[in-house]
Amino acid sequence: MQGLLSNFRNTMIVSFVLSVVMVVGYMSHYGSTDGIFWQAVFRWMHTFFGILWIGLLYYFNFVQIRKMPDIPAELKPAVSKYIAPEALFWFRYAALATWIMGVILAWNRGYLFQAFSLGALDGFQVPQHTFIGVGMWLATIMFINVWVFIWPNQKIALGLVEGDADAKAKAGKLAMLFSRTNTLLSLPMLVTMTMNQTIFG
Repeated sequence: MQGLLSNFRNTMIVSFVLSVVMVVGYMSHYGSTDGIFWQAVFRWMHTFFGILWIGLLYYFNFVQIRKMPDIPAELKPAVSKYIAPEALFWFRYAALATWIMGVILAWNRGYLFQAFSLGALDGFQVPQHTFIGVGMWLATIMFINVWVFIWPNQKIALGLVEGDADAKAKAGKLAMLFSRTNTLLSLPMLVTMTMNQTIFG
């Protein structure tokens, strides 16, 4: 068991296999692979990638950004050269996968366009479309921030692309501000993603 848990890749492979067994179990007891079944599968995937994305967002903002000034200068390269690039890889691709799974889920449930119009296509008569639409737009803004602002600026700040000291400082500040923007938007976004399903079904 120690050998399995000591290897991250093997741990995740076993976790995924166990998850597939559970999915097959749900399929066999549900007795169908209709739209409802696939909604459940996409919701699971949307939730997993969302936890990975927002978890890393919170790691950056709750821990790394706040504690970096306290780290001695000789130790900072350990974060900027090894930890941050790896974390940013999972961060940006988790954002992408979360957004894609969310769009697929909304399409599968039949409210993608109604939600993205914030309920305007329903004449604002279906409040669940307005509420989930607000959440989808917040998540979309956050997703765009990751790929258009945070990652390009982090590449400069971390020295992954060329830039002088002033450019690195400016890029680091911009990356932090957009990351903080995503942190600000994350809680209201999560309200819509969690409460909508409970309140409206």
